[in-house]
Amino acid sequence: MRRTRFTHATLAVLLTLGAGLAAGTTSASASAPSAPTSADDATAKAPASAGLLTAMQRDLHLTKTEAEQRLAAETRATALEPKARRAAGSSFGGTWFDATAGKLTVGLTPDATPATLRDVKATGATVRTVAHSARQLAATQARLDELDAPAGVSSWHIDPEAGTVVVNVIKSEQADNDVRAFVTRAHRAGPVTVRHVASAPRTFAAGTVGGDPYYTGNVRCSIGFSVYGGFITAGHCDQHTGSVYGWDGSYIGNFQGSSFPGDDYAWVNVGSGWWTVPVVLGWGTVSDQLVRGSNVAPVGSSICRSGSTTHWHCGTVLAMNETVNYSQGSVYQMTKTSVCAEGGDSGGSFISGDQAQGVTSGGWGNCTSGGETWFQPVNEILNRYGLTLHTA
Repeated sequence: MRRTRFTHATLAVLLTLGAGLAAGTTSASASAPSAPTSADDATAKAPASAGLLTAMQRDLHLTKTEAEQRLAAETRATALEPKARRAAGSSFGGTWFDATAGKLTVGLTPDATPATLRDVKATGATVRTVAHSARQLAATQARLDELDAPAGVSSWHIDPEAGTVVVNVIKSEQADNDVRAFVTRAHRAGPVTVRHVASAPRTFAAGTVGGDPYYTGNVRCSIGFSVYGGFITAGHCDQHTGSVYGWDGSYIGNFQGSSFPGDDYAWVNVGSGWWTVPVVLGWGTVSDQLVRGSNVAPVGSSICRSGSTTHWHCGTVLAMNETVNYSQGSVYQMTKTSVCAEGGDSGGSFISGDQAQGVTSGGWGNCTSGGETWFQPVNEILNRYGLTLHTA
């Protein structure tokens, strides 16, 4: 592929990303991410590049010190979460990151024994009493997943802090008879709360335009993360036309697998002079970010996104395991964020600190007025196709 376009230090990064899309990582497997495994190990590394801190200051309205402190606290919480979950046992009601306290919070049901309470606190987590266990909430969500949702119901997800399954209804459609009937059935499924949202979700693919994209058929999307042998991206970007091309029109590879709806993930093999590197592109707005693993950031954590249209933006994780109802069909087990996105950002990288989180799927709003965006978690994609994340 041609290289004369690039003269600066991120040459290899841009070539891999194909078009200034977001790529990913170097050597963690899908089943065993290579991030720190303890809170002490997690804080031993620098929390982030200067560019990431700058983006967090801009989008989360933090000072530089506040951004550094938040990233360090989130890294500790992410490393702590599996241990706290195990300690909670059958009384586990979910976890979330408390940005104000800078700590992981674990929900415990009222029947938790004194020994369980003591064991969870011993991990360093804060404890809150919640009305329902994570198992009960998951069962409620599973019952909703079996229902046919009308267009006026945009999504639903578990909110462990509130101890409920939140059903998101488009505000202008709340009086629709089909919506009202769905809400009635939803309340029968278990603990459910209805929230009104501004508009319906949509995917963020785009028609062919100039810039730094990858192209397939008449669609432009963004690279998510590098894996050994290729990259992962959004499933709805696969137009089933075969070849994938980079920013300069040169051939990259082909879709090797994709799923949409139901899921929203895909992977593309890389060859013909293209190669993979463990980097998410900062677009000159921030420094290019190395990817070191794929530990899952808890709800409430800060998170940033890189994409070929709107480049680099940050926000927070709002919910996990959300069912999203696009016009093409439902997609399950998505993560919702407050990060904005627009057409062409589909497939791009979501990263928290230096940990890969997922690939951009869709959302509502834009990067002028704001909105919400969902991503498909990265570890599910790696496990589905037996891929190994390329990490630094």
